[in-house]
Amino acid sequence: MNGQQSYEKHPDPQSNRKHGLGATIKEGLSDMCYIWAKEMRSAFTDEGVLIFCILVPLFYPLLYSWIYNNEVVHEVPVAIVDMSHSQESRRFIQKFDASPDTKAAWFCNNLEEARDMVGKQQVHGVLYFPQDFATNLGRHEQSHVGVYCDMSLMLTYKAIYQTAQAVASDMNADIQIALSNNMTNRDDQITTQPLAFDEVRIFNPTGGYGNAIIPGVLMLILQQTLLLGIGLAAGTARENNRYKDLVPISKHYNGIFRIVLGKALCYFMVYAVMAAYITLCVPRFFHYTSIESSQTLLGLMVPYVLACIFFGMSLSCLVRYRENVILLVVFTSVPMLFMTGISWPLSNMPGIWQGVAMLFPSTWGVRGFLQTSSMGGTLGDITTEYQALWIQVVVYFFLTCLVYRYQIVSTREHALERIRTLRDKALQIKQQRKQTSKS
Repeated sequence: MNGQQSYEKHPDPQSNRKHGLGATIKEGLSDMCYIWAKEMRSAFTDEGVLIFCILVPLFYPLLYSWIYNNEVVHEVPVAIVDMSHSQESRRFIQKFDASPDTKAAWFCNNLEEARDMVGKQQVHGVLYFPQDFATNLGRHEQSHVGVYCDMSLMLTYKAIYQTAQAVASDMNADIQIALSNNMTNRDDQITTQPLAFDEVRIFNPTGGYGNAIIPGVLMLILQQTLLLGIGLAAGTARENNRYKDLVPISKHYNGIFRIVLGKALCYFMVYAVMAAYITLCVPRFFHYTSIESSQTLLGLMVPYVLACIFFGMSLSCLVRYRENVILLVVFTSVPMLFMTGISWPLSNMPGIWQGVAMLFPSTWGVRGFLQTSSMGGTLGDITTEYQALWIQVVVYFFLTCLVYRYQIVSTREHALERIRTLRDKALQIKQQRKQTSKS
């Protein structure tokens, strides 16, 4: 070696591990971007996904809010059956008709005639004065007024009943004043209203149905359209696959996290825009109560959208055909709305259904959104809903990973089975050729 030492260069295992890890991360990010681009392309080229993920969230909230834009009803037609024909009954009818909510539309001779008009939907209620109405009042005895309402329409029932109750209270006050022998107007006020109070509607100043229900419905629309869009995409993937697998045979789909994150990133980007539109724009278009802060709304919507995405991806394993997702999702919209507790009190809901309601992101999202948008709450006020949504994000994320892990294994098994089948066919053809050449 001429007095010189020679050194043999050995590879450094640690540097190889770093290089391999870096290559793996780079490959994973590249595959994730590929899956994201493919899902994004599908969202805008697949007609079903385009309708449910973009068009429905854009236009359905407007249609629903426009239908309920008139939050209270006015001039509800009512049939009058006055068997008393007295000054007191006429005064009651006059005050009842003067209310902006009701209208004395028809005067009937008996209850049977009024009942027929209710059945034909010409009126929505009946006001009945018995023959002894004025006689009982003149004797300082209690008299009764019959109020019959069509219970199929909640708003008309509310208008008729509350107006009749208000008129009755007003006439009772007049009777009390007449019997009190007071000397001053202040004495009359104390007699009729010993405890003064002011009625102030909090969180729903209009007292309307839309202001109370529509914000919750808007949040439910986000979840249901996401489930429909993800389910349609899953059904399309299965229909285009030879073995009806959810994951195609491709080098880019060789990993759980790259598949789940790539698909989730696509839906999150689309629904980040849709969520901002539905929660910020739609309530202001129709002047619904909206007093939340931007930080609170952002903090609530991020876990809600993520929970809906992973919930939909975990359910996509049940979708075999595109039409199946409509059967699985659409009929659940009304039960999910009831289970949120905004249209039916939780105290009257069986415990088993309260437990079922906790599984859906819409339950926590609707409650949190109403408390922040209508009541001005902060994230500290909705700690339970906020934490429940993040728990669902984690749980449904790992459930989605398990679903796609099973799908990847199933895809590999089908691919290996296909390779064995082709190899056996090739061997058979080779043997047949050998036999033919020998003969």
